[in-house]
Amino acid sequence: MIYSKPWISYLEQLQQLKDRGLIITDEARALAYLERIGYYRLSGYWYAFRERSEAYCPLEPEGRRKFKRGRTDHLTLDSFRPGATFQQAVDLYVFDKRLLVLDALERIEIGLRVDIAHTLGKLNACAYLKPELLHEDFAQRVNQQTGLTDLHKWQENQARLISRSREAFILHNKEKYGLPLPIWIACEVWDFGTLSHLFGGMRESEQDAISAKYGIANGRVFASWLRSLNYLRNVCAHHSRLWNRNMTDQPKKPGRGEVPLFEHAWGNTHIQARPFLLLCIAQFLLMSINPASSWWLRLADLMGDFPDLEDIGLDLKGMGVIDGWQEWEWSKAIKNP
Repeated sequence: MIYSKPWISYLEQLQQLKDRGLIITDEARALAYLERIGYYRLSGYWYAFRERSEAYCPLEPEGRRKFKRGRTDHLTLDSFRPGATFQQAVDLYVFDKRLLVLDALERIEIGLRVDIAHTLGKLNACAYLKPELLHEDFAQRVNQQTGLTDLHKWQENQARLISRSREAFILHNKEKYGLPLPIWIACEVWDFGTLSHLFGGMRESEQDAISAKYGIANGRVFASWLRSLNYLRNVCAHHSRLWNRNMTDQPKKPGRGEVPLFEHAWGNTHIQARPFLLLCIAQFLLMSINPASSWWLRLADLMGDFPDLEDIGLDLKGMGVIDGWQEWEWSKAIKNP
């Protein structure tokens, strides 16, 4: 297909929104937001304001792939719900504090780097180069399309991180001792994706030993949490819409009684697919890394600033909040491993 939508000016973008029914009370201010933030980024927030129609499609007509054959489905229209305003979309954008989430994920990332490096380093200083010290599926099973193992791909990425790093301690160790670097040095250049992929490729005994530090007995469950948090991290790092995002990489349910405050969340498909559950997991991990952290209090303050969108049918349930979260006492819910 050839992309056919034409370029339009900021003024034309503003007029298009007005023509579709979005209320704009201060055109100069709205124009400034379009120029600074951009139509496409803001559209992720006003998308929830758009009207929907129901239609039944017994056969799937050409060009109508949003419908599923033989069922009633919802089609999102270009027009906006009555009462929806441009400022409400901006308020949602301002509410969507991704930097607060990144603050928690940074602390978790640093703590897990140490856990993985310490655990694998005890086996061998360069355990990340030793297939026999990692899970067989990760280290030895060859992808029939690429001819590589997952460990090969991970090592390539690790090598790029080491090669392009200009950290003084990396340059010093490369010059004095050469390559490969021991894992407790190499880990300092890992990002969240690098560490989560390596954790997923560890043997079950080492996975379980690390996850037990956080009160989770099953390291495979913990590995799914790290994959989900890495997805969350990527959304935030790329400044994408977060508040009501559908989280495609969802975390597995932990063992009974391991996360009593929000264990029941896994019985609700909407909550499982929204970011609030991952924020709960982040707080759960922070309670082991830094029990004195005020991160949850800052998150609660932010949640209290959610814009008033009741007139267009939107509230915090869009991000999958769990009933009663305001009364949770985290200090009583964390078990010492």
